[in-house]
Amino acid sequence: MTVTNVSAYDRGKTALKSLSVDDQLGLLWFVYTKLGKSITPAAPGASGSEIAQGLFNQVKPLPHQEQLQVQRDIASRANTQISREYGSLSPETKLAFWYYLAQGMENGTIIPVPSEYQLPQAGKDLLANIEGMSFQEQIDFLRGAVLEMGAEAAGGSSI
Repeated sequence: MTVTNVSAYDRGKTALKSLSVDDQLGLLWFVYTKLGKSITPAAPGASGSEIAQGLFNQVKPLPHQEQLQVQRDIASRANTQISREYGSLSPETKLAFWYYLAQGMENGTIIPVPSEYQLPQAGKDLLANIEGMSFQEQIDFLRGAVLEMGAEAAGGSSI
């Protein structure tokens, strides 16, 4: 019997791929609402947090349907300006960006998940798996999950 010890970070990098783009976005929302405010940027006010806030500020003034399209573009790795900017961010800064989006959904500045939305069974199973992880594993898993999103940056830099 072979036992492999795959990190939560590595599991996060592959886990969301089984879900549709909209279900990936829904799962991120449910993770935020279920795990509460404990999923926050590691150091609010740090440079990565400011960069994430800047990218969020590009999305916030858009009409709701365009906000949704930006999120879909990022999740599907579409080659758009914002998706490339997102793609150049560090995993921590990407996580901060999704945190800001979730806050915006909560306060009404970002298009919310429809009230009738239901995660598919695969998403529910994944959410239950995430809920069963330790706090550090949850953060590592989410870093891995959001790392895979976004288009490749033109310059290949990582912020």
